[in-house]
Amino acid sequence: MFLISLFNKDVTLNAVLYITEKAGGKADMHKIFKTLYFADREHLCKYGRSITGDFYRALQYGPVPSNTSDIFRAIRGDSFFAYASAPLQGYFHFVNKYIIAPDKKCDKDYLSDTDIECLDFGINICKDLSLSELTELSHGLAWQNTAYDKEMSVGDILRENGDTDEYAEYISGKLRAENAFLCGTMMPYITWQS
Repeated sequence: MFLISLFNKDVTLNAVLYITEKAGGKADMHKIFKTLYFADREHLCKYGRSITGDFYRALQYGPVPSNTSDIFRAIRGDSFFAYASAPLQGYFHFVNKYIIAPDKKCDKDYLSDTDIECLDFGINICKDLSLSELTELSHGLAWQNTAYDKEMSVGDILRENGDTDEYAEYISGKLRAENAFLCGTMMPYITWQS
């Protein structure tokens, strides 16, 4: 599973800005969420960590990055966390209920070369697909093996991409150990801290 304490707000916000820049200056939430999913999955498979550190929930239209979705709803002003959106303002705004446009340029200092490589991978998968095509494409093994609105397992995400059970177990164990270390040494550690 992706673990909340590994979530990196600054990397995620700049990844979102990178995606919107590559999309020509605006993008819809569904395409952003699926781009992040395929980019995180690829990075996890190739480099043993996700880009964002977010975890994905299995929802009707496919995997949704949970913390990133909370940020979007806070900026849009329609969540419990709307009161906490002040530090998030200035990154992007909503053109309508589902489409965002950036308010600043992506700061690539927050993104590694491998992050950009895998973001480009996700962008290339998603850029020309419709909502229904993206939904169908993202309804793979990990989504199918997860109950509605529950966290998708890292092991299933890795297996969905063709990795072995041994590698999936190794990476899952590594992430659990990192989470235990962070939770044990940095409590309290909230999701929106970098």
